[in-house]
Amino acid sequence: MIRKVLIANRGEIAIRIACTLREMGIQTVAVFTEPDKAALHVRSSAEARPIDSYLETQGIVRAAKEADADAIHPGYGFLSENAEFSAACEANGIIFIGPGADTIRAMGDKLESKRVMQKAGIPVVPTWDGSPPESEYPVLVKAVGGGGGKGMRLVENPAALHEAMASASREAAAAFGDDRVFVEKYLPKARHIEFQILGDSHGNVLHAFERECSIQRRHQKIIEETPSPILTPTLRAQMGSAAVAAARAVNYRGAGTVEFILDSSRKFYFLEMNTRLQVEHPVTELTTALDLVREQALIASGEGLEYAQSDLRQIGHAIECRIYAEVPEENFRPASGAIEVFEPPTGPGVRLDSGVAKGSVVSYHFDPMLAKLIVWADSRRAAIDRMKRALDDFVLLGIRNNIEFLRRTISTEDFIRGRLDTRFLDRHPELFSVPTEVPPEAVLLASAVTAVYDSSMVGYKSVRETFADVWHSGGWRNS
Repeated sequence: MIRKVLIANRGEIAIRIACTLREMGIQTVAVFTEPDKAALHVRSSAEARPIDSYLETQGIVRAAKEADADAIHPGYGFLSENAEFSAACEANGIIFIGPGADTIRAMGDKLESKRVMQKAGIPVVPTWDGSPPESEYPVLVKAVGGGGGKGMRLVENPAALHEAMASASREAAAAFGDDRVFVEKYLPKARHIEFQILGDSHGNVLHAFERECSIQRRHQKIIEETPSPILTPTLRAQMGSAAVAAARAVNYRGAGTVEFILDSSRKFYFLEMNTRLQVEHPVTELTTALDLVREQALIASGEGLEYAQSDLRQIGHAIECRIYAEVPEENFRPASGAIEVFEPPTGPGVRLDSGVAKGSVVSYHFDPMLAKLIVWADSRRAAIDRMKRALDDFVLLGIRNNIEFLRRTISTEDFIRGRLDTRFLDRHPELFSVPTEVPPEAVLLASAVTAVYDSSMVGYKSVRETFADVWHSGGWRNS
């Protein structure tokens, strides 16, 4: 069994990984760069090591060896899908909690992954290495070696293709060190549906059902849920079988995700494979009772899966909202600053995976995601209602954020009825209208000023405490 793990990541995912590993009796080591020396994730492990960069392979491997860690968990982002990092761990006698370098390399190259899937008999989205026929527009330009929406451009007509490819190539080179791009058929009104897969080193592969990830901004997910409101039992079984076949085609080991595009006629196509834990993994955990980090650690230790496909069941419905420091009304402009008040919601069926707290300073150095709010309920409608309540109760002041935008989004009739696709936000421009009523922060400030002292002039309350009181009471909504 693995005994000590260096977590090569930061923020909420580093904290979430540390929680499970500590429950398993495994020691953890955090790493941090200079801007993160006071970050919350540094306190989540008994030991922490400084590094120059979260992207510097040799520095992280050296920190693991100095800490006498026998394994590294990469989390997501950064080096999690870097084949050279996986290989460097192996060369230094360190267990990489994830698939082997060959698998990462094959699936990290989007063109190669499509060729592998075609060979395995899995349908793929039509793809071109250069200019497609004019009849195929609109198309997407995508980075060969990337993901997360970086190096991606939507092209409506042939005249715009050259500049889109040049722009995407520059962004891909900066983000992934690989400037190659390709062109893929764009499917309008398509849904983005992914399947969680698990594979061990004994030849066992299964899926832990799907996640609906169609609500996206700038090609990056912001709301995810499971089960998908569109899948029938038959379609779920077909897509699940295709996901397992995709994993078997590359001898997959560990936790990963096979992503599909589902078109308006309910035909599905392989999109890509993410060879790591996904940001949205908590919705799967809440509906299956699996701990995916635990499964990763057991598989990396050489253990076999303890259950078969027929043993897995989904119970209830789960939704995740990503809480970002950003301004949706200004094209999702990232925000920075210090968090003055941070009071997350509580209650039955509510989970928060957070990398910040009151007093945390959010900078432009890293991705602006602050936390993930996840709810579970026995039905989709109940889960939506629970998420609305949880977002209402979330007090986050001091930095601009997308909480109100998320609430507006899940309150639309289309979302409630499950009419989702990857252009959902484009179809709902009203979500970006700045509310005409007085901003809640202004109401809170006015309320705080008049309530700092009670009527007898005793019982002093700080402005921050009063902010929270007024927010939770709902007074700002009625002002």
